[in-house]
Amino acid sequence: MKKLALLFAGLSLMVATTACNDDDETVQEFPIVGTWKPVAEVRTEVDLDGVGVSDEITYTTCQQQSTWVFNENASGKRTDKDEVGSSLACTTINQRNFTYVYTKSDKNFEIKYQGTVVSEKGQVVDLNAETMNIKFVDDTDPTVYKTTTRTFKRIAQ
Repeated sequence: MKKLALLFAGLSLMVATTACNDDDETVQEFPIVGTWKPVAEVRTEVDLDGVGVSDEITYTTCQQQSTWVFNENASGKRTDKDEVGSSLACTTINQRNFTYVYTKSDKNFEIKYQGTVVSEKGQVVDLNAETMNIKFVDDTDPTVYKTTTRTFKRIAQ
C-alpha cells in the first residue's frame, strides 16, 4: 500500500510539473525611440511578370556615421554623411527633420520629412535591442513592386 501511495504521489508530482504551461509568457517589446545608424539596405524590384532583382548595399564606414534619431514625441532628425571632395573627407551632406508614426500592433511605419508633401510608408520587419529593419514600399509605378529595406544598428547612449 505504501508503494502504491508513493507511486501515486510521484505521478501526481510529475503531472503537476509537466502539465504546467506558462501561458503568460511576455514578449519583450523594444522601443523605436533612440539613435540609430544605417548599416545596409536592400533594394528590390519585381515587375508584373514576376521577374525581380534585389541589390544589397553595404554602407561605407563614413555613411555608417549617419544617424536617424527617433524622439518620444514622434519627431526626429536624419543626418546623412558621405565622403565628398577631392580628399574624400567624411562630411554631413544632408540634415532633415521629420515626424513619424509607428503602430506597434501591425508594425506599420510612416515618416514625413519637413517641407515635403508625400510621406514614406513602410513596415518595421524586425526590431530588437540592437537592430531595426524598416521596409519602405515605393508604389509610384503600378507596374513595378519596389521596396527598400534599411538595416539600422542602435547607438548606445
